[in-house]
Amino acid sequence: MPDDPLHADAVAVLSGWAAPSPEQDRLRRDYLDVLSAHPRAMRRDCAPAHLTGSALIVDPAAERVLLLLHGRANLWLQAGGHCEDGDGSLAATALREATEESGIAGLTLGAGGRPIKLDRHPAPCRPGVVESHLDVQYLALAPAGAVAMVSDESHDLGWFGYDDLPSPLGGGVTELIAAARAAL
Repeated sequence: MPDDPLHADAVAVLSGWAAPSPEQDRLRRDYLDVLSAHPRAMRRDCAPAHLTGSALIVDPAAERVLLLLHGRANLWLQAGGHCEDGDGSLAATALREATEESGIAGLTLGAGGRPIKLDRHPAPCRPGVVESHLDVQYLALAPAGAVAMVSDESHDLGWFGYDDLPSPLGGGVTELIAAARAAL
């Protein structure tokens, strides 16, 4: 899909992203290698890995984050998922997923709309076929007084203080919260 605007956006975003650590830079380069090798790297049918977008929803005034009890993984995670044709950018994927999974209208991306962290994790979407999700993680800011509603994709959701997190917590969530707090 050489004309895929989502693929082109991912290459541009990751090429220009200043990774905050050597480990994050290694992931950034790995993501770019997958994008170079797989024209369909933004699509869920790309194996052995494909890119996804997620967003940690934060209420900075109340110093809390919204986490969702993921329906398949049964872990508390940020909102996120697969790219869709209408998204146009990784940031749009993250914002759409955050809005759909939280029920909160009016979310905006923080950190200048740039990613705050990358995370490679096992892909629950097609076990045995797709090995990894290459997640590009953003910060989403909730409007004052935001009320969240659980979606069909989650068992539950809730607001949690930065240092008062639920269990079982998904891998990388603590680091994502630290990255979000640093970006704020």
